[in-house]
Amino acid sequence: MKDYRCLLFGLLLLLGKMAHAEGGCPPGMIPASGTDINSCVPIPPGYYNNQQQAQPQPPPPPPQWTSQWGAIATDGPGGHLGVATNLSSKDDAEQVAITDCQAKGGVPCAIEVAYDNECAAMVVGHTEHSSNAAASLDEAIHLGMLTCNNAGDTNCHVYYSACSLPVRIQ
Repeated sequence: MKDYRCLLFGLLLLLGKMAHAEGGCPPGMIPASGTDINSCVPIPPGYYNNQQQAQPQPPPPPPQWTSQWGAIATDGPGGHLGVATNLSSKDDAEQVAITDCQAKGGVPCAIEVAYDNECAAMVVGHTEHSSNAAASLDEAIHLGMLTCNNAGDTNCHVYYSACSLPVRIQ
């Protein structure tokens, strides 16, 4: 029984020494390092789990976009169609569409619609056609079909459709 008491007494002494592991500083304080005198400083955040305080990160820069242009050109009753998509300027898109129309035999070719960061559709019927641009392809087609049907035309259908949407550059 004496052996157990000695062992228990030794464990209590050992635990008592562990309680003073902070160098005699009060709770929430640790010994100041690098000083010859016995002084205490507050425990810094993350001291025990060895984590640094997270520094706030600056917000990422907003995305930057570049516009894309498209155009539709026709020679009217001749039925020749010239198109351009995904070009960097309105002038470029219009010139490419007119050149494309002329290369297919159209004379004289003219721009029906130029659009940027949108979609366009050409809807044709038996007697008329309509070119429209809108935020979505469905909306451009809807506008063309509405124009064709309101004109009393028959056999209205999508002849051409495309989008020239902005491109993220950063």
